[in-house]
Amino acid sequence: MLKMSLFGRDYNNESKSLDNGSKSLLESSSSITSESVHAAEEASGISIVQTLIHLLKCNIGTGLLGLPLAMKNAGLLVGPFSLLAIGILTVHCMVILLNCAHHLSQRLQKTFVNYGEAMMYSLETCPNAWLRTHSAWGRYTVSFLLIITQLGFCSIYFIFMADNLQQMAEEAHLTSNTCQPRKILVPTPILDIRFYMLLLLPLLILLVFIQNLRVLSIFSTLANIATLGSMALIFEYIVQGIPDPRNLPLMASWKTFLVFFGTAIFTFEGVGMVLSLKNQMKHPQQFSFVLYLGMSLIIILYICLGTLGYMKFGSNTQASITLNLPNCWLYQSVKLMYSIGIFFTYALQFHVPAEIIIPVVISQVSESWALFAELSVRTALVCLTCVSAILIPRLDLVISLVGSVSSSALALIIPPLLELITFYPEDMSCVTIAKDIMISILGLLGCVFGTYQALYELIQPINHSIANSTGVYFYASSSPLLPPPM
Repeated sequence: MLKMSLFGRDYNNESKSLDNGSKSLLESSSSITSESVHAAEEASGISIVQTLIHLLKCNIGTGLLGLPLAMKNAGLLVGPFSLLAIGILTVHCMVILLNCAHHLSQRLQKTFVNYGEAMMYSLETCPNAWLRTHSAWGRYTVSFLLIITQLGFCSIYFIFMADNLQQMAEEAHLTSNTCQPRKILVPTPILDIRFYMLLLLPLLILLVFIQNLRVLSIFSTLANIATLGSMALIFEYIVQGIPDPRNLPLMASWKTFLVFFGTAIFTFEGVGMVLSLKNQMKHPQQFSFVLYLGMSLIIILYICLGTLGYMKFGSNTQASITLNLPNCWLYQSVKLMYSIGIFFTYALQFHVPAEIIIPVVISQVSESWALFAELSVRTALVCLTCVSAILIPRLDLVISLVGSVSSSALALIIPPLLELITFYPEDMSCVTIAKDIMISILGLLGCVFGTYQALYELIQPINHSIANSTGVYFYASSSPLLPPPM
């Protein structure tokens, strides 16, 4: 009974498939309390408002806070227009994914087809014999990318929380009740950021031991409240006293633009969840309206926060906008609230790779060892994300790397290829074929060059006076256009 209440898993009936990851992500992020409740919800369906809230929640995370630095890497003019273009392409690819899944479900007479299944079933019916024979690899590829993406999110959460904890702890004695622009330069932190990561490690291990979705839904609610309050205070600060932006560059170098691409594509985190959202709606035919409305609001939020944040902090913009906030108790509470929100969200993001990997591991051991195997896998995965964060404790570059490697594949490369494979036997127009090829090539180029640039930046020695590393604090004068003191 204790095992079931804590983990919500019946080892006697463990039969989950390898590609349950995309569905699990929605289950955890949609505040579904148990498998029985999930079944009841599918029968009744969720409303338009609930679907919109889930869509917004799926796309608002730590990547949002890194957009001001992304704008700096692209330029004040190029950044907003590029982010808009990437957002439009991402939404278009979501629509492609929905159309392909709908077509395949009708062709195969299935009620629901998730991302991995759509790729597999499409390859099963394509003209090429080799692809038909290896169709299962389409599902494995999507599942692998989901695992990489979600574990990447978890690693980024380690860095984000450690960054904010380090700044809060080491500036606590300097924190005041008066909120003035940050003017403090601390070139050498008292404790290395990796120390704070190790402090978080046992807490997160205990957190992910809770697999029951009823408990995770409570954490999701707490995360939402903390995030909403933090965002309101952040916007309230950055819209006040914006310096003259005319001295900011309109266009940055192409090298930093590649880092921008990875960060921008990383922020659109909900591509793999649109199918499950549509499937759970009471009226699925209305999902297109919800998708366009929700993603329009998200793109507007991204552009506003990124542009205003860059205009506010200029050359001193850090990897997370929370690190630029004034050193007063009000904005220290913002860092604390957002860190608490990210802490609870870690369990929800972790639920995806866990639900893909754990059933495979449990199937290889006897029932008496199943609980030990699950706890071991969960502990190992959390330690893996911690080790990754320790090895690469630079929030901006890790976000760009994860976005370039896996997010670009899930959001831009695979959906157009899926449309080509699915509809090519049915006489697609030349315009559609050319469009899909161009989007996939664009995503591939962004993946290759963005990954190269992020890795190149990672191996460079850190200049503590100018680097966008989150392991150091930055000088920020009352005017972001002034240089740091010598």
